[in-house]
Amino acid sequence: MSQFEPASGRPLVGVLALQGDVREHLVALGEAGAVGRPVRRPQELAEVDGLVIPGGESTTISKLAVAFGLLEPLRARVRTGLPVYGSCAGMIMVADKLLDGREDQETLGGIDMIVRRNAFGRQNESFEAAVEVAGVSGGPVEGVFIRAPWVESTGAGVEVLAVHDGHTVAVRQGRVLATSFHPELTGDHRVHALFVDMVRATP
Repeated sequence: MSQFEPASGRPLVGVLALQGDVREHLVALGEAGAVGRPVRRPQELAEVDGLVIPGGESTTISKLAVAFGLLEPLRARVRTGLPVYGSCAGMIMVADKLLDGREDQETLGGIDMIVRRNAFGRQNESFEAAVEVAGVSGGPVEGVFIRAPWVESTGAGVEVLAVHDGHTVAVRQGRVLATSFHPELTGDHRVHALFVDMVRATP
């Protein structure tokens, strides 16, 4: 547990604040029982107990991670067991392999899966749908899909948590969680609560 919140039981969870819907994730984390903090520098990354990689544009996030000197520190922390949650573009960032990406596009890895970018269509084809997510009680969550990816295939160690229209849209492998959709935009913080529980369970 971070030195900053040792007694409160509220883990310190960073939100990668290079691009995307950072503020919404910070609010959702607070409602889910964590202390949220923007992360832009390696030192800030070193201090957190978990990390959210928000939606946005995955190619832009990867380029900015390189520019801010964060790409290799991010990869190192994922390899050593930092709990990470990626939504939409964040799902792309935690994929081991990517379809329809740019040639110079970097990912962090963390989940043994192949992800297809913009699989559900362009911006004007965005939609909302009720999604049953394993591990989230209380009925389906409202999934907001904006230029959303889907998971094309997974390795044996990956747990599929949700499927929509025949496509995998939420997965977990070890301490890494990913969704195609944006739960931070709905006011329903149960997916964030699931992630915060994962952070709390990490020694």
